Amino acid sequence: MPTFLFYLFTILGAYLFGSIPWGYLIGRLYGKDIRKLGSGNIGATNVTRSIGKLPGRLCFALDALKGFLPVFAVSQLLRHQLCSDPWGWIQIAALAGSVGGHMFSCFLHFKGGKGISTAAGAVLALSPYAVLIAAAVWLIAFLAWRYVSLASIAAAAALPLSATIIDAYHLYPHSNVTLGGFYLLSLAAILKHLSNLKRLLNGTENRFQKKSKTPEK
Repeated sequence: MPTFLFYLFTILGAYLFGSIPWGYLIGRLYGKDIRKLGSGNIGATNVTRSIGKLPGRLCFALDALKGFLPVFAVSQLLRHQLCSDPWGWIQIAALAGSVGGHMFSCFLHFKGGKGISTAAGAVLALSPYAVLIAAAVWLIAFLAWRYVSLASIAAAAALPLSATIIDAYHLYPHSNVTLGGFYLLSLAAILKHLSNLKRLLNGTENRFQKKSKTPEK
Protein backbone atom coordinates (compact mmCIF):
# COMPACT_ATOMS: atom_id res chain seq x y z
CA MET A 1 0.00 0.00 0.00
CA PRO A 2 1.39 3.46 -0.87
CA THR A 3 2.59 5.44 2.16
CA PHE A 4 0.09 8.28 1.58
CA LEU A 5 -2.87 5.89 1.50
CA PHE A 6 -1.64 4.12 4.62
CA TYR A 7 -1.49 7.45 6.49
CA LEU A 8 -4.95 8.37 5.20
CA PHE A 9 -6.53 5.07 6.24
CA THR A 10 -4.80 5.24 9.62
CA ILE A 11 -6.17 8.70 10.37
CA LEU A 12 -9.68 7.89 9.14
CA GLY A 13 -9.80 4.54 10.92
CA ALA A 14 -8.54 6.01 14.19
CA TYR A 15 -10.98 8.92 13.85
CA LEU A 16 -13.98 6.64 13.32
CA PHE A 17 -12.94 4.41 16.22
CA GLY A 18 -12.37 7.44 18.44
CA SER A 19 -15.76 8.84 17.45
CA ILE A 20 -17.64 6.05 19.22
CA PRO A 21 -19.47 8.04 21.94
CA TRP A 22 -19.24 5.58 24.81
CA GLY A 23 -20.44 8.10 27.39
CA TYR A 24 -23.56 8.77 25.34
CA LEU A 25 -24.19 5.06 24.74
CA ILE A 26 -23.72 4.19 28.42
CA GLY A 27 -26.15 6.96 29.32
CA ARG A 28 -28.69 5.49 26.93
CA LEU A 29 -28.37 2.12 28.65
CA TYR A 30 -29.57 3.90 31.80
CA GLY A 31 -32.35 5.67 29.91
CA LYS A 32 -30.60 9.05 30.03
CA ASP A 33 -29.06 11.47 27.56
CA ILE A 34 -25.73 12.43 29.13
CA ARG A 35 -25.61 15.54 26.94
CA LYS A 36 -28.55 16.93 28.91
CA LEU A 37 -27.13 16.14 32.34
CA GLY A 38 -24.52 17.96 34.42
CA SER A 39 -21.94 19.67 32.23
CA GLY A 40 -23.35 18.07 29.08
CA ASN A 41 -19.99 16.44 28.40
CA ILE A 42 -19.87 12.80 27.21
CA GLY A 43 -16.71 12.04 29.17
CA ALA A 44 -16.21 9.81 32.20
CA THR A 45 -16.33 12.67 34.74
CA ASN A 46 -19.83 13.75 33.76
CA VAL A 47 -20.98 10.14 33.50
CA THR A 48 -19.72 9.52 37.05
CA ARG A 49 -21.39 12.64 38.42
CA SER A 50 -24.68 12.19 36.59
CA ILE A 51 -25.15 8.40 36.53
CA GLY A 52 -22.75 6.71 38.94
CA LYS A 53 -19.26 5.40 39.68
CA LEU A 54 -19.50 2.08 37.83
CA PRO A 55 -20.78 3.62 34.56
CA GLY A 56 -18.14 6.35 34.92
CA ARG A 57 -15.31 3.86 35.31
CA LEU A 58 -16.59 1.84 32.38
CA CYS A 59 -16.74 5.00 30.28
CA PHE A 60 -13.17 5.92 31.25
CA ALA A 61 -11.87 2.45 30.31
CA LEU A 62 -13.66 2.39 26.96
CA ASP A 63 -12.61 5.95 26.09
CA ALA A 64 -9.00 5.11 26.95
CA LEU A 65 -9.24 1.97 24.80
CA LYS A 66 -10.31 4.15 21.86
CA GLY A 67 -6.92 5.83 22.02
CA PHE A 68 -4.81 2.80 22.91
CA LEU A 69 -5.92 0.31 20.25
CA PRO A 70 -5.27 2.40 17.08
CA VAL A 71 -1.80 3.44 18.24
CA PHE A 72 -0.97 -0.07 19.44
CA ALA A 73 -2.18 -1.56 16.15
CA VAL A 74 0.04 0.61 13.94
CA SER A 75 2.94 0.08 16.36
CA GLN A 76 2.60 -3.66 15.86
CA LEU A 77 2.47 -3.24 12.09
CA LEU A 78 5.70 -1.26 12.22
CA ARG A 79 7.29 -3.75 14.59
CA HIS A 80 6.59 -6.68 12.26
CA GLN A 81 7.60 -4.58 9.22
CA LEU A 82 4.16 -4.91 7.65
CA CYS A 83 4.18 -1.21 6.79
CA SER A 84 6.73 1.57 6.39
CA ASP A 85 6.85 4.92 8.13
CA PRO A 86 9.66 6.94 6.54
CA TRP A 87 8.58 10.19 8.17
CA GLY A 88 7.93 8.78 11.64
CA TRP A 89 4.44 10.23 11.89
CA ILE A 90 2.16 7.20 11.67
CA GLN A 91 1.73 6.64 15.44
CA ILE A 92 1.08 10.36 16.00
CA ALA A 93 -1.43 10.24 13.15
CA ALA A 94 -3.27 7.39 14.91
CA LEU A 95 -3.17 9.32 18.20
CA ALA A 96 -4.46 12.53 16.59
CA GLY A 97 -7.21 10.64 14.76
CA SER A 98 -8.54 8.87 17.85
CA VAL A 99 -8.42 11.95 20.08
CA GLY A 100 -9.94 14.10 17.34
CA GLY A 101 -12.73 11.56 16.96
CA HIS A 102 -13.55 11.74 20.66
CA MET A 103 -13.52 15.54 20.70
CA PHE A 104 -15.46 15.93 17.41
CA SER A 105 -17.48 12.76 17.04
CA CYS A 106 -19.09 12.27 13.64
CA PHE A 107 -21.88 10.37 15.43
CA LEU A 108 -22.82 13.39 17.58
CA HIS A 109 -22.80 16.18 14.99
CA PHE A 110 -19.05 16.70 15.49
CA LYS A 111 -19.35 17.37 19.21
CA GLY A 112 -17.78 15.32 21.97
CA GLY A 113 -15.64 15.29 25.09
CA LYS A 114 -12.36 16.90 26.06
CA GLY A 115 -10.27 13.89 25.04
CA ILE A 116 -8.25 13.35 28.22
CA SER A 117 -9.13 9.66 28.67
CA THR A 118 -8.63 8.87 24.98
CA ALA A 119 -5.34 10.76 24.90
CA ALA A 120 -4.15 8.87 28.00
CA GLY A 121 -4.88 5.56 26.30
CA ALA A 122 -3.09 6.60 23.11
CA VAL A 123 -0.02 7.88 24.94
CA LEU A 124 0.07 4.71 27.06
CA ALA A 125 0.87 2.80 23.87
CA LEU A 126 3.74 5.21 23.11
CA SER A 127 5.19 6.19 26.48
CA PRO A 128 3.90 4.21 29.48
CA TYR A 129 6.31 5.85 31.97
CA ALA A 130 5.22 9.35 30.96
CA VAL A 131 1.59 8.32 31.39
CA LEU A 132 2.29 7.00 34.89
CA ILE A 133 3.91 10.30 35.85
CA ALA A 134 1.04 12.31 34.35
CA ALA A 135 -1.47 10.07 36.16
CA ALA A 136 0.36 10.68 39.45
CA VAL A 137 0.25 14.43 38.82
CA TRP A 138 -3.48 14.17 38.08
CA LEU A 139 -4.14 12.26 41.30
CA ILE A 140 -2.11 14.65 43.47
CA ALA A 141 -3.79 17.72 41.95
CA PHE A 142 -7.24 16.16 42.27
CA LEU A 143 -6.78 15.13 45.90
CA ALA A 144 -5.36 18.56 46.74
CA TRP A 145 -8.07 20.70 45.10
CA ARG A 146 -10.91 18.31 44.06
CA TYR A 147 -11.20 19.93 40.62
CA VAL A 148 -11.16 17.39 37.78
CA SER A 149 -10.49 20.11 35.22
CA LEU A 150 -7.50 21.49 37.11
CA ALA A 151 -6.09 17.99 37.61
CA SER A 152 -6.51 17.29 33.89
CA ILE A 153 -4.73 20.51 32.93
CA ALA A 154 -1.87 19.70 35.31
CA ALA A 155 -1.56 16.18 33.88
CA ALA A 156 -1.63 17.50 30.31
CA ALA A 157 1.19 19.92 31.11
CA ALA A 158 3.21 17.21 32.88
CA LEU A 159 3.01 14.69 30.03
CA PRO A 160 5.41 16.21 27.47
CA LEU A 161 7.78 17.44 30.16
CA SER A 162 8.04 14.00 31.76
CA ALA A 163 8.47 12.35 28.35
CA THR A 164 11.29 14.77 27.52
CA ILE A 165 13.07 14.06 30.82
CA ILE A 166 12.60 10.30 30.41
CA ASP A 167 14.05 10.49 26.91
CA ALA A 168 16.97 12.68 28.02
CA TYR A 169 18.00 10.09 30.62
CA HIS A 170 17.53 7.23 28.11
CA LEU A 171 14.93 5.55 30.32
CA TYR A 172 12.51 5.11 27.42
CA PRO A 173 13.30 6.20 23.86
CA HIS A 174 11.12 8.73 22.03
CA SER A 175 11.53 10.15 18.56
CA ASN A 176 11.51 13.91 18.05
CA VAL A 177 8.21 13.49 16.20
CA THR A 178 6.67 11.70 19.19
CA LEU A 179 7.87 14.35 21.64
CA GLY A 180 6.57 17.10 19.34
CA GLY A 181 3.25 15.31 19.13
CA PHE A 182 3.06 15.17 22.93
CA TYR A 183 3.58 18.93 23.18
CA LEU A 184 0.88 19.58 20.59
CA LEU A 185 -1.46 17.18 22.38
CA SER A 186 -0.80 18.94 25.68
CA LEU A 187 -1.54 22.32 24.13
CA ALA A 188 -4.78 21.03 22.58
CA ALA A 189 -5.92 19.58 25.91
CA ILE A 190 -5.24 22.84 27.75
CA LEU A 191 -7.01 24.90 25.07
CA LYS A 192 -9.99 22.54 25.30
CA HIS A 193 -10.17 23.42 29.02
CA LEU A 194 -10.14 27.21 28.54
CA SER A 195 -13.75 27.52 29.68
CA ASN A 196 -12.85 25.55 32.82
CA LEU A 197 -9.87 27.83 33.43
CA LYS A 198 -12.14 30.88 33.24
CA ARG A 199 -14.53 29.33 35.76
CA LEU A 200 -11.62 28.42 38.03
CA LEU A 201 -10.43 32.03 37.99
CA ASN A 202 -13.98 33.26 38.61
CA GLY A 203 -14.54 30.75 41.40
CA THR A 204 -17.50 29.16 39.64
CA GLU A 205 -15.96 25.84 38.59
CA ASN A 206 -17.71 22.74 39.98
CA ARG A 207 -15.69 20.95 42.64
CA PHE A 208 -15.95 17.15 42.60
CA GLN A 209 -17.76 16.04 45.74
CA LYS A 210 -18.78 12.67 47.03
CA LYS A 211 -22.49 12.07 47.34
CA SER A 212 -23.46 12.36 50.97
CA LYS A 213 -25.28 9.43 52.48
CA THR A 214 -28.49 10.36 54.25
CA PRO A 215 -28.72 8.76 57.71
CA GLU A 216 -31.53 6.33 58.30
CA LYS A 217 -34.37 7.57 60.50
